[in-house]
Amino acid sequence: MKLNPSLRTLTNTSINPILRLKHYYSVAINTKKTPLCYTECDPHIAQYLFDKTPQRLTTLKEHNQLLFRYSRDNQTKEALNLFVSLFRSSLQPDESTLSCVIKLCASSFDGKMGRQVHCQCVKFGLVYHVSVGTSLVDMYMKSESVDDGRRVFDEMGERNVVSWTSLLAGYSWNGLYDCVWELFCQMQFEGFFPNQYTVSTVIAALVNEGAVDLGLQVHAMVVKHGFEDAIPVCNSLISMYSRAGMLRDARDVFDKMENKDWVSWNSMIAGHVRNGQDFEVFEIFSKMQCAGVKPTYMTFASVVKSCASLRELVLVRLMQCKALKSGFTTNEIVITALMVALSKCNEMDDSFSLFSLMEEGKNVVSWTAMISGYLQNGGTNKAVNLFSQMRREGVKPNHFTYSAILTVQHDVFVSEMHAEVIKTNYEKSSSVGTALLDAYVKLGNTNGAVKVFKIIEAKDLMAWSAMLAGYALTGETEEAAKIFHQLIKEGIKPNEFTFSSIINACASPTAASEQGKQFHAYAIKMRFHNALCVSSALVTMYAKRGNIDSAHEVFKRQKDRDLVSWNSMISGYSQHGQAKKALEVFDEMQKRNMEVDSVTFIGVITACTHAGLVEKGQKYFNSMINDHHINPTMKHYSCMIDLYSRAGMLEKAMDIINEMPFPPGATVWRTLLGAARVHRNIELGELAAEKLISLQPEDSAAYVLLSNMYAAAGNWQERTNVRKLMDKRKVKKEPGYSWIEVKNKTYSFLAGDLTHPLSNQIYSKLSELSIRLKDAGYQPDTNYVFHDIEDEQKETILSHHSERLAIAFGLIATPPEIPIQIVKNLRVCGDCHNYIKLVSLIEQRYIVVRDSNRFHHFKDGLCSCGDYW
Repeated sequence: MKLNPSLRTLTNTSINPILRLKHYYSVAINTKKTPLCYTECDPHIAQYLFDKTPQRLTTLKEHNQLLFRYSRDNQTKEALNLFVSLFRSSLQPDESTLSCVIKLCASSFDGKMGRQVHCQCVKFGLVYHVSVGTSLVDMYMKSESVDDGRRVFDEMGERNVVSWTSLLAGYSWNGLYDCVWELFCQMQFEGFFPNQYTVSTVIAALVNEGAVDLGLQVHAMVVKHGFEDAIPVCNSLISMYSRAGMLRDARDVFDKMENKDWVSWNSMIAGHVRNGQDFEVFEIFSKMQCAGVKPTYMTFASVVKSCASLRELVLVRLMQCKALKSGFTTNEIVITALMVALSKCNEMDDSFSLFSLMEEGKNVVSWTAMISGYLQNGGTNKAVNLFSQMRREGVKPNHFTYSAILTVQHDVFVSEMHAEVIKTNYEKSSSVGTALLDAYVKLGNTNGAVKVFKIIEAKDLMAWSAMLAGYALTGETEEAAKIFHQLIKEGIKPNEFTFSSIINACASPTAASEQGKQFHAYAIKMRFHNALCVSSALVTMYAKRGNIDSAHEVFKRQKDRDLVSWNSMISGYSQHGQAKKALEVFDEMQKRNMEVDSVTFIGVITACTHAGLVEKGQKYFNSMINDHHINPTMKHYSCMIDLYSRAGMLEKAMDIINEMPFPPGATVWRTLLGAARVHRNIELGELAAEKLISLQPEDSAAYVLLSNMYAAAGNWQERTNVRKLMDKRKVKKEPGYSWIEVKNKTYSFLAGDLTHPLSNQIYSKLSELSIRLKDAGYQPDTNYVFHDIEDEQKETILSHHSERLAIAFGLIATPPEIPIQIVKNLRVCGDCHNYIKLVSLIEQRYIVVRDSNRFHHFKDGLCSCGDYW
């Protein structure tokens, strides 16, 4: 309604509002017009006029006009007061009044008030009116009273498409996405034609349910019924396709839209962010600005997230400036996104500065972002201090906070966090429980992890996979397999990371040889075998289980290879004595300009070590430092010491030890001691043994190697002294075990073992082999028996070594075409090595022995190590 000039003048000035009210009041008296004529100016003025006018609002229409005005201006309190005042008059509310008030209750999520209004609807007999019923459905759904909302809907005498849409939106609102499609079909069956808002609601529900196949059907309906130009429908389709990773389809919908709102642009940007297409995000953001659409705070949050993924500090700074210019630097979501982006660019000081500037917006999300940033950048102490400060300031951690802080790997801290998690009732949460069990796994506390796992109520795939990975890490293959089969039984579908974990578990030396193959077959069946993490795990597993040819087959078939695949192949070939192939793989990496790391060079130098390629090993070590700028670690120096020691270049090995920038560890001295024994350098051996015993006084290796070195030199008195020292310090010699798997069952043997049920047949086979080998020219090398006894007794001891018992059992228990594979916990002795070579020849059997150092492949009287190990 147009105001007269005098009223317009008063409206535009800043005079005392009381004077304005009096002016309006006088105009109303003089003109005898209802005060509602001026409600378009100011609802407060209208209420004042309502209270002061001698002639009060006399019609329901006038009441409803003011009520609708309050509703449009989100003045819920004033609207409800006006509704209450209606009952003090002689007027009776109609369906428009009640529908409006119920909508206000729904928008304010006031279920208690909504129920009272529902009672009034019943009292006035308007509960069956379609608009009232629809509003009641909406109100109950938004106050999470789904059953009451459905009851109202079922009792409605009349329904329309809006009623159905409210019901569908309510189920979607409450996360009951699986019910939405069923109701949508029922709606159409009952003859109600959906509108664009119905379709948009259904698509949104299908997005959350992950039912893309049904979403495609709805898209076909959209095309059929001409909803392709409806913005809400298109926005829902963009979101659906983006979440399903079908960005091409999402972009097709987006490009065909004649009119795009800010939701359309934001949905497209968020879709590219979610799918990791960060460069495309900036392209769409630029087009959005060119189209004249003003970015919202969600736009900036999404684009900044892409900057974080790219770790491009320049882009982060640019977006920070744009956000400042657009007035969004006080928005907590934008600030938090900027904090995360700066943290990922290692700019922790700037990130903390933003955090410090936050005042009222500093909530659990921003605290968690800051804590996570410090943890990702090695600031563990700062993260822990910030976590403590957060609690002091009364901010309660959520499941994201606990999940982040539990990555701090410290026994006492994890125990304290566990106690707090129990106190705050987060232990049963899947995300926190998973983080807690993962923390215990990384600390080597499998029992603690199992206890946490059992308590988690709704175990998701992440929880199952974490427990599986825990068993894989500790080499408990059987337990890992049980977990895998249990999750399948529970109806949980494994993903590529689950398969990666179980296959890694099968790489353990104690795992059954066929288990890895079985899970490989299962991965093929589930179509996960080509996933990079799975194929890389398969390469590692086959290489570690002695099947280097299968490892190479998987490696060849990989469309994409990560560093793990290349490193596993190099390490596998080096452990199997195929140094030439290992170096060929490394050369191929170089030709493809592949990234290499410290692990790559450990594999390369180890390959040179096992093949006696001293000069090449030195060349690669120098190249690692000079060309690839990788600082050598203790493992690299150990490899170089091993390289020189095996070649008998003990002085060079000592030079490396003396030049190391840090004190040599036990592995270094153990390597040198072993070489000193082989090359009979007693003086150097004594030095190495002394150093090793000082570092690990309870480890039997130093005593045994020193004792054997004295025995090999014929110094039996010194050998006796070492043995006495072992007895005095209660150091037990690690017994030599050998394992063999036959028909999915693993058998273990000790030297001279008589516990096997087929012992008679085993020793009979050994006697037979002894005669045949001696006929073939075999002579036992008694130098490998470190006891001061007669040669005949030494020969008997040699003939009963654990690996020989295992091989004899393998020969009588398996068909001739089946390879025999032995695992031994100690290094195979030289005499057994010669013995197995001859057995492979006279029995025409392929024998693989995995000792503590490497794999030996025996075939036709030869070994893959070339007798250099």
